[in-house]
Amino acid sequence: MNGTKHGRAARPLAGLLLTLSLAACSSSNTEDLQTYVEQVKSRQHARIDPLPEFAPYETYLYQASNARDPFTPPSYSRPSRGRAVASNNGLAPDLNRAREPLESEPLDSLRMVGTLEKAGDTWALIRMSDSTIHRVQPGNYVGQNYGKIVRITESEVEVTEIVPDGLGGWMERQASLALSE
Repeated sequence: MNGTKHGRAARPLAGLLLTLSLAACSSSNTEDLQTYVEQVKSRQHARIDPLPEFAPYETYLYQASNARDPFTPPSYSRPSRGRAVASNNGLAPDLNRAREPLESEPLDSLRMVGTLEKAGDTWALIRMSDSTIHRVQPGNYVGQNYGKIVRITESEVEVTEIVPDGLGGWMERQASLALSE
């Protein structure tokens, strides 16, 4: 027990001795520091231009707060799945007919790889993206835009597609599949 009493008393004494020894090591010669500070203060200061004056901001009252939000798509009346909306020209795809296998892919992913001819009838050979080859003739449908084959030559298949005109109606668009080399 006696060792702990002396240890407690020795700690403050050791701290005091350490502080005194560090103070004795320091130099009181700070003339060079004072000289440097005076040199810095005596330097000429650069002139700073005042901030430019800005014209006051004119407020704007937004008047179209009751209009449609520009970040939401416009709502148009859409046709039901079973019938098409016909525009003035009366053109519309037949949505009730059975879809053909070549209508499952876009027209630009189909490739014409050859033709067959027998007894005056001409067929085109069309390869799908999965390498399946189909034989088609005029009247068959290809592509996802209701494309109907209208003519087959040795070098291409001519197609008439029925595409939306953007106004709720339909329009025809000519396309073709050229023979792939």
